[in-house]
Amino acid sequence: MNKKIEIYGVKAVVRPKIKALKSLNLSGGGGKQIVKSETKLVLRTHKKTFKKLADM
Repeated sequence: MNKKIEIYGVKAVVRPKIKALKSLNLSGGGGKQIVKSETKLVLRTHKKTFKKLADM
């Protein structure tokens, strides 16, 4: 990828890899709320898709 960027005159910089340190725990009350809100968002976003799947 560095060669692709350098074609446009931009110098590529090597950056350190950053590892995720925190894990997501969905077992408590806050986790339940996260799951509920994400589910509502997905159902709202893909309403037509779920309707088609229900009618199959």
